[in-house]
Formats: sequence, structure tokens, C-alpha cells
Amino acid sequence: RAPTGPCHRVFDRRGRTSAMIVAATTQAVALGGAHAVLRGRRLPSNRGSSKVIQKAPAVKPRRNAVVTSASAIGTNLTTWLLRQEMERKIDGELAVVLSSVSIACKRIASLVQKAGISGMTGVAGAVNVQGEDQKKLDVISNEIFCEVLRTSGRTGVIASEEEDTPVAVEETYNGNYVVVFDPLDGSSNIDAAVSTGSIFGVYSSDQSCVPDWGADDEGVVQEKCITNVCQPGNNLLAAGYCMYSSSTILVLTVGHGVYGFTLDPSIGEFVLSHEDVKIPEKGKIYSFNEGNYVNWEPGLKEYMDALKKGGHTEDGKPYSARYIGSLVGDFHRTMLYGGIYGYPGDAKNANGKLRLLYECAPMSFIAEQAGGMGSTGRGRVLDIRPEEVHQRVPFYTGSREEVQYLESFLQEA
Repeated sequence: RAPTGPCHRVFDRRGRTSAMIVAATTQAVALGGAHAVLRGRRLPSNRGSSKVIQKAPAVKPRRNAVVTSASAIGTNLTTWLLRQEMERKIDGELAVVLSSVSIACKRIASLVQKAGISGMTGVAGAVNVQGEDQKKLDVISNEIFCEVLRTSGRTGVIASEEEDTPVAVEETYNGNYVVVFDPLDGSSNIDAAVSTGSIFGVYSSDQSCVPDWGADDEGVVQEKCITNVCQPGNNLLAAGYCMYSSSTILVLTVGHGVYGFTLDPSIGEFVLSHEDVKIPEKGKIYSFNEGNYVNWEPGLKEYMDALKKGGHTEDGKPYSARYIGSLVGDFHRTMLYGGIYGYPGDAKNANGKLRLLYECAPMSFIAEQAGGMGSTGRGRVLDIRPEEVHQRVPFYTGSREEVQYLESFLQEA
């Protein structure tokens, strides 16, 4: 008989103490049920009595049990990109391009935060190709994007909303990706410290359109650049935006869902904070500039009037209006809360003001990857092949049911 008392501990053949055996057995019984097949065993106790410890059989998982993978929340962007490469969703060259874009976003975020105290507010004294006044940060942000994409060595052609024409990159030595971007969307809000953002899209290069620097003259190079850039959104390999607001958030898709990364200023890294984002199927928030109502087509006016009476829900409760005036800010809210964002054409601007290549196609790609829609009101944005690099189109995006409801008014008109 083994000695008992508070100064003695009893071990079984696997080195477990009696207390450990009791705890493990209690847990097993709780999982396996009270009617398990048992095998008795006597163990000494501190009170001098003995108990029969009942051993429960191992619990087998049900065949239809769902095994969930651990959340990747908290993963930094570099690690996330490596995982996408390991899973063959992207290649190493595209990972370098996306990493370079994230560097540009960090630099621009820092400048935006300091704009008011570093003399970077106000206009730069020039206009872009669309005839819009360029803000100082417009120019600087464009230079940053161009610099990081050139030095990445993986881009063949880059096209910016702020540039007249696409630019071929001589420094590339692998990859030859085509990157389109709006370096600072909503820049008119900079002086008021309202949300701004950067938008980008990545296409593969058509090898027949890659400039031959040794043989092609400047005109041929330019023509090949434009041909490379003017691709429909269906060809996008990746797209995203970075919002500069109370926090800096990079939202990204590589064609397998939408993921959001928040910049942690303490470590200078983008960290996964929004995993596999899905736009709600419907939502009672609309984001339009109603100041242009009188210039809208009749079908759109009828749609807007219907929203104020409850829309397709027919419950009589009007939709709520939310409009920032920054595509990135309005889109981000719509993606998280549901609803619809729209920038329609009107009597003054038949095709609206948003650019197909730099804004509408990338945002539509993100919306569709999140379960929403991107539409011109009469068709899918991603199906449109651009006829020119700065082509504009009417744009509506958000919850699937809300966009379909809008289309029902415009397609009947």
C-alpha cells in the first residue's frame, strides 16, 4: 500500500499525479457522456479513503463535424503575401508589386497627416489632363507611386490619373505588370482633413505589346503602352485602395476575396484587420451628390424619389443619405455597412466624372470579390473595354440588391 498524506504524491505509469488523472478523467466524462464504458482503479486519497476513478473512452469526432481554420487576423501584409504565393494565388513578381504599392501608401499616409503643418495644402498651380486643379499632394503622391513602381523592377507600364499618357518603364527586368492608379482620390478634401485615398489595379502584360527599346521609336512605344493599358476590368489580377483617415487602411484583393489591413504606426506595418470582407446583400444607405438632381435623367430621379419612400423594401422608411465626396471613403463605408454609392452622368457630364481605368474598374473588382456589384446602371463595369486611357463612365456600386434595384429604373428608361 502506498503511503498517504499531504506530503506524498502518487504517480501512474505515465508520470501523472492523481489530481491530474482526476482532472483529465472528469473532462473526458464531460465530453464523452456519463454512460461511457468504464474501467475501475483505486487511488489513495489524502483523507485515507479510496475512490473509483472512471476512465472514459476517447471521443471520436462526428463525420459531419466542420473543422475551422485559425483566423489570420493580426498577420502582417508581408507574411500574408507570402502565404498567397505559397498557395499559388499570386506569383513572387506580383507579390513584389503589391508590397511596393504598400510602401507608397505608407509614405503618402505620413504626408497626409502632416499636410497642414508642412505647407502641402492648397493647389500646385497646375491642372491635370482632365482640366482639374492639381493639389500639391496630388503631384507628390503621383511621384511617390511612380518611383516605387519603377524601382520594384516588376512593372512594364504604369498609368496614372495625373499623367497625360501611360509610361513605359525601362528599369523592369522581370514581371512586366501593368499598374494603373489614382495616387490621391478626393484630394479636394485635403485642406479640410477629410478622408482621402489611393486606388490601384494590376494587369498582366500583353507580350505582343511590350515595347522593344532597341528597335521601336517613341511613337511605337507610346502606342504599345496604350494598348497594354486599355484592358477590360475582367483582366485585373489584383486591385485595392488605401484610405487615409482616422486610421490608414489598405484594402486588397488578388481575386480570392477581399482583405483589409490597418497600418500599425508603432511597428510601421500593415496588419490584417478585416478578413474575407463581404458586402451586405442590401442596406438602407445611399451615397449620391443630390446637388445635381435637377440635371439627372428621369429614371434616376424616380429611383431617388423611391428611396425616400422606402425603396424596394416598401416599408415606408426612407433610406439614409451619407456623402463624403471621396470615392474611397464612401466606398469603404458602403462595403462595410451595405447600401449603394453612385456617381451618375448628368446633363453637364454625360458619363459622370469617374475614370474607368483608375477608379471604376478597380473598385468594381473589389465589390464583386466582396459579393457586391459594380455597374454603369445599364451594364457591368468589368465588361467594358476602354477606348481611351482617361475614359469616364457613370458608376454605381455596393450591395447586390441595391444596385439591381437601381438598374431596374435605368434599364427601363
